[in-house]
Amino acid sequence: MTTISSIEGMLQQLRGLSQVASGNSATQSAPVAGGGFASELQRSLGKINAAQERAYGQAEAFELGKPGVALNDVMIDLQKANISFQTGVQVRNRLVQAYQEMMSMPI
Repeated sequence: MTTISSIEGMLQQLRGLSQVASGNSATQSAPVAGGGFASELQRSLGKINAAQERAYGQAEAFELGKPGVALNDVMIDLQKANISFQTGVQVRNRLVQAYQEMMSMPI
């Protein structure tokens, strides 16, 4: 379950960057309402988390020998979750890089 903690860490970093960009010093734990980039990003991270939880649940069901759970389905779901997570990490890296470039621009 270290992957889920990695996603939570990524969320915290993105929230921190958002707060620095908006000038807020207090932490905001409420979900972002309405449309926009922040809500889309939060929804995407939620999808990544759901895919990982589903894949790990299916893997656990296979390990316990529950009927109807095939190994090939488990492996495919685990790979899909991994690809989703890696995509999320790359998006975070690009956002951090863009933020750092903007902060280094002269006013």
